[in-house]
Amino acid sequence: MAEVTPGKIQLMRASFAALAFATIFFHLLPLDTQARSWAPPDLIMCLAMAWSLRRPDYVPVSLIILVMLMADLLFHRPPGLLTLLVVLGCEFLRSRAQPQHEMTFAAEWLSVTLVITAITIVNRLTLSIFGIPRAPLSLSGIEMFATIATYPLVVLFSQGLLGVRKLSAAEAEILEARK
Repeated sequence: MAEVTPGKIQLMRASFAALAFATIFFHLLPLDTQARSWAPPDLIMCLAMAWSLRRPDYVPVSLIILVMLMADLLFHRPPGLLTLLVVLGCEFLRSRAQPQHEMTFAAEWLSVTLVITAITIVNRLTLSIFGIPRAPLSLSGIEMFATIATYPLVVLFSQGLLGVRKLSAAEAEILEARK
């Protein structure tokens, strides 16, 4: 049984923020000055969704907002748009993740795929409506498919190396009693 101590929860929240900021740092490093014909996956979105499904107590909404807003600002995206969409997506996934109803990984991956696809479509539509310049459709599609394909690796990394496993029914009761 995994620990649900407040210290462990705070440590994992700090770990989430550190992983997100490390991802931002390495994404911003000027390693290649040539324009790429492909887009990397959105690892922060994958991380937020994986942790929201597995351990929602590790990633409160305020932490997701802080991390995603910082990413929006540093990546020169419209501030708050992708943040809002990711928060809504994570909250939708969190509402579906019930400890008493065990979800297979295939069902989890399918629901994450649908949420990532919806986020991509709504983001592009919103940018189009307001006339904000956006990446070509092919790059958005590549990023979406890369993010979907990377999700199992992020789950494997989170579960194997960081110990972010699904909440058991007993752990969920302990956390609910503390609120």
